[in-house]
Amino acid sequence: MSPASTGASISVGAVSSVPSSAASVPSAPSGGVDSDSRMTPGGPGYRRMSLALFLAGVATFALLYSTQALLPLISGEFGVAASEASWTVAAATGGLALFVLPMSALSERFGRRTVMTASLAVAVTVGMLVPFAPSLGALVVLRGVQGAALAGLPASATAYLAEEVRPKALVTAIGLFVAGNSVGGMSGRVITGWVAQEWGWRISVGVIGALAVVCAVAFRLLLPAPKHFTAGSLRPRVLLGTVRGHLSDPLLRRLYAIGALFMTVFGGVYTVIGYRLTAAPFGLPQGIVGSVFLVYLVGTVSASTAGRLVGRFGRRGALYLAGGTTAAGLLLTLTASLVLVLLGLVLITAGFFAGHAVASSAVSKTATHGRAQASALYQSAYYIGSSVGSTAGALAFHADGWGGTVGVGLLAVLGVVTITVLGSRAARATARGTLAADAR
Repeated sequence: MSPASTGASISVGAVSSVPSSAASVPSAPSGGVDSDSRMTPGGPGYRRMSLALFLAGVATFALLYSTQALLPLISGEFGVAASEASWTVAAATGGLALFVLPMSALSERFGRRTVMTASLAVAVTVGMLVPFAPSLGALVVLRGVQGAALAGLPASATAYLAEEVRPKALVTAIGLFVAGNSVGGMSGRVITGWVAQEWGWRISVGVIGALAVVCAVAFRLLLPAPKHFTAGSLRPRVLLGTVRGHLSDPLLRRLYAIGALFMTVFGGVYTVIGYRLTAAPFGLPQGIVGSVFLVYLVGTVSASTAGRLVGRFGRRGALYLAGGTTAAGLLLTLTASLVLVLLGLVLITAGFFAGHAVASSAVSKTATHGRAQASALYQSAYYIGSSVGSTAGALAFHADGWGGTVGVGLLAVLGVVTITVLGSRAARATARGTLAADAR
């Protein structure tokens, strides 16, 4: 996709003095013989790689949001409001947001697979301690540590894919990783809902921890060793130069903001939905509320088809479609009909995962060096959006009910549309400037 079509010139590559692991990625020669040894669908190692990262995505989201469907029960045990219980979610996503950039720097030096393996190992260990938290404060601290440990997964995974998978297959490969996120988020919430209904929230998060252990072991056994990674530098000056280069790119800045805003919607809705569905007029039991998260399967489909959406509508068209779908879903959830509320959640989930897959893959394709840092900045913005959304959504719910939470989500969607429109204008301005220069 040309710079004009993405909404900004690709200026990241201008920082040529920064060492890049991407420099080791081979390209096919022009003589007609394809010597590109990177993975491609149907080729050696691709299925193992896809399954390994899918399972990593399952473990990451299952652990990260393991308490989200249980907030009403946590509120009941500790005697706190939704806005206080929501910190068990915000602490985990906030910890990830704070540590994703440092962890990505470690992955540039020590390797993607090494950092991802270590991150999962620490996260699942903490996950087995979470059920024994004696107080809400201790639970929040443990969740923060768990989120920080998980920070090594998202940025390292997308950087691994950018280096080891051919460019034409990159959106699809990242879509499969995001699909694993959706399955993890769904299974974690469904399992915790039904287990908590019978045995309480502590047993349910313990079950999620055990599931994550299995996923972590399988991930390490399946993931192929990287062939195109070149170790970078841990020198602060070099890392800061890389970060400045990414933040100076207008397109990357817009993509980071879009990821944060989409996640603000998603974090707010799914943090509060349990409170709404267990209260009047619905009064659903905890197990049924947990099963509502089966709508995450829609996210699995929409994320894995993001590449086709971009191919048909273009990047900005796909973002408009994702934003419009999300807004329509938010409005449907305002009704008192359970069927329409569930349909609204389906639309919100489909729009969110499609938008996230499009934006995150665009970051990996735009960055020509320091891909782990580029992805880390996206992930940091993304999970800051989750923390802001879960906290703001809970506060709005406390102040104005479900309508307040929906209002927060609609403002975030408006932000996505506004940023995309600005990108369209920048693209047209760039195209006009190029034509004028060519005419001289």
